Amino acid sequence: MLRLHFVLPIGFAMVLSVGGKGFGSTCVECHKKIQPEIVADWEKGKHTELGMTCDICHGEEHTTAEDYDKATIPTAHFCGSCHFDQLTQFKKGKHALAWVAMNAMPTVHFQPMELIEGKKGCGGCHKIGLKEDAELERLKKEGETYGVVSCDSCHTRHLFSKKEAQQPEACQTCHMGFDHPQYEMYSSSKHGVRHALKARGILPETAAAPTCQTCHMPKGDHTNMTAWGFLAVRLPMPEDKEWAADRATILQALGVLDPEGKPTPRLEVVKVGNVARLTQEDWQKERDKMVKTCSQCHAEKYVKNELEKGDGMIKRADRLLAEAIRTVADLYRDGLLKKPEGYTAAFPDLLTFHNAPTPIEQKLFIMFMEHRMRTFQGAFHNNPDYSLWYGWSAMNTDLVEIKSMAEELRRQKK
Repeated sequence: MLRLHFVLPIGFAMVLSVGGKGFGSTCVECHKKIQPEIVADWEKGKHTELGMTCDICHGEEHTTAEDYDKATIPTAHFCGSCHFDQLTQFKKGKHALAWVAMNAMPTVHFQPMELIEGKKGCGGCHKIGLKEDAELERLKKEGETYGVVSCDSCHTRHLFSKKEAQQPEACQTCHMGFDHPQYEMYSSSKHGVRHALKARGILPETAAAPTCQTCHMPKGDHTNMTAWGFLAVRLPMPEDKEWAADRATILQALGVLDPEGKPTPRLEVVKVGNVARLTQEDWQKERDKMVKTCSQCHAEKYVKNELEKGDGMIKRADRLLAEAIRTVADLYRDGLLKKPEGYTAAFPDLLTFHNAPTPIEQKLFIMFMEHRMRTFQGAFHNNPDYSLWYGWSAMNTDLVEIKSMAEELRRQKK
């Protein structure tokens, strides 16, 4: 650990010494002609103020228009040679696991390359995650050398602005729509409205107006984690027997528990991706952090009460989803619905349902991945409209339609 701390002054000394060679001026002269906006951004950035030249990040091998592929594309670990604390924090958070978590989803491997490695879909946001050397080498061989830095997902190249990354709009690209509508929830909540009014000068500069970063990256801490995780399922099971049964059903439909309720190998994948809290201690740690953050503006009693309401919405959403899962599982059991190859003996597999072959299975996937997400995410983001109409109400509609389709399949069988 101590040895790594010495990287900062050594790296900074290297920047100053190389910056004096004028190597970067050659890059600038050429790139001003072909990519003037990139150069303009770089010239406005903090790196330029510190004397950093292009070759510090991109190496010295690329010198002509023909050998552009020799330019080095830096990784997050390279950025960490100077930004050591930020990288250390980042590696502890869920953003660093985004690439791993994406590839852990079975449904991803049914999608077109352009959407994943090509980053026109899931990969366009999940590229923020750290990648192993072997993965980086594979992507390079397949022609993908961009999106490997991670840091530039928020600190856009080549300005790398800290101020930009501190704005909620920096989160908007990824946290919009379908199962990630957090920005939409935030921007139309009272928190987001106050921030917009403050930005327009209607509210004073000192007015309390929380951003995404205020709650999820307090004081610039790059460790970003939530209590419930992406899937809003956790261990241990709740004491409430009905909720415990509902959560067990959901875990079975996620393939984490087998039909007998025993852990499956997929549980290890969930652990690696850290998409759920698997101990009470891990969950409580994140909940306590959020209580502390929110209590800067609100009374602690109020904060805890509001967060518990979010927990309650997860419980109620689980009730609806579990009933829908069991309805579809009964169709498999009775031979009324053909179970795709690879599914467990009794349950639909929610993590492969991007490619669900029937309307009723597609409806169940939408209920889980879109409407359940909005129910609890809307509650935690203080957005009544999303939690009710786009979430809870939509889940009730889904359940009615799933039951209706199930009844129709049974009538057809008779």
